[in-house]
Amino acid sequence: MDEEYDVIVLGTGLKECILSGLLSVDGLKVLHMDRNEYYGGESTSLNLVQLWKKFRGSDKPPSHLGSSRDYNVDMIPKFMMANGTLVRVLIHTDVTKYLSFKAVDGSYVFNKGKIHKVPATDMEALKSPLMGIFEKRRARKFFIFVQDYVESDPRTHEGMDLTRVTTRQLIAKYGLDDNTVDFIGHALALHRDDRYLDEPALDTVKRMKLYAESLARFQGGSPYIYPLYGLGELPQAFARLSAVYGGTYMLNKPECKVEFDEEGKVCGVTSEGETARCKKVVCDPSYLPNKVRKVGKVARAICIMSHPIPNTNDSHSVQVILPQKQLGRRSDMYLFCCSYAHCVAPKGKFIAFVSTEAETDQPETELKPGIDLLGPIDEIFFEVYDRYEPVNEPSLDNCFLSTSYDPTTHFESTVIDVLNMYTLITGKVVDLSVDLSAASAADE
Repeated sequence: MDEEYDVIVLGTGLKECILSGLLSVDGLKVLHMDRNEYYGGESTSLNLVQLWKKFRGSDKPPSHLGSSRDYNVDMIPKFMMANGTLVRVLIHTDVTKYLSFKAVDGSYVFNKGKIHKVPATDMEALKSPLMGIFEKRRARKFFIFVQDYVESDPRTHEGMDLTRVTTRQLIAKYGLDDNTVDFIGHALALHRDDRYLDEPALDTVKRMKLYAESLARFQGGSPYIYPLYGLGELPQAFARLSAVYGGTYMLNKPECKVEFDEEGKVCGVTSEGETARCKKVVCDPSYLPNKVRKVGKVARAICIMSHPIPNTNDSHSVQVILPQKQLGRRSDMYLFCCSYAHCVAPKGKFIAFVSTEAETDQPETELKPGIDLLGPIDEIFFEVYDRYEPVNEPSLDNCFLSTSYDPTTHFESTVIDVLNMYTLITGKVVDLSVDLSAASAADE
């Protein structure tokens, strides 16, 4: 192992795999190691036997659930925005050739005790039962402003500088009520709490446009797509990409100890008595626990069911957002469901997840509002994990750490972390002006 690498990547989670792919394409010499014997790290997908081992401590799941290998249960369930940043990265790196996607059936929001389809355009706003007739007209005007808004064309700005005007001020101009603001902010712009109201409105308008453009892309019922056979396919696709460009992979490497020189800069990684030298290390928080701090924890329920989530139009794949205000919480809750339609469960079975930022030590109680919307459940598993973010100064130690995965059920925050890390590591920005038609989702 007496070679020197530009970068050693530790952990094969999605973030680390995207980075090893991007850095290999850039011509850097990359060694990628993981202490596990499988790809995906925290963001892996498990079959039924693995799921039982992890949560029940036995490798004998009940036979009525079907074949173990028909299950691909994501540990970090997330959908991709059809026109979102992750899809742009996939096209930029040509990883799309290793993956098959299918559009997600539905996108819903929980409001006043009921599940409603998320209206994303001026026409849908007029039809939505979320609003009364006068509110619909006001919302339609706001949607038209957002649809027509072009950052580089002042004629579309209606005299407002959205880098200065806050979202709250912009919404006040249209006189929208709190109820409408709630679903626009959380289910369309996908903000996780209400801080956005006092931040410049440009970000929210861009997020709403991304949602509407993604929705238009496959003419489906949602703006999301999702890979067949689950998210475990993604890290492996980026690993293949890295290998094509000369990256080296080593799974099942115990210990993986990061070595530092006398100046405190990283100089290599030791595993099984051998040290590989390197200039930089990229890793998830578990490999350098003294360089991260805990910032929260995620509570999640994983449910196996024999039916779709009620009131979602029999959708085989769906996201439901429960805005925090609707539940009297500080953070949103998310339902995520997919099924045999995306090849993650045997015929007739559905996998549903309920996730949120944990605010108490009782995940079962805390997740109840989401679980109550699922109908009868065959099996349920609860998980709580801590979220970490780096506190080191990469310019001093050459260590680049990802933040833990948040409870959101889409990838936008994940990929922004990756792109920021890429820029920190290389000093460059990934060019994401790609031809989006290069990624297609199988309609049926």
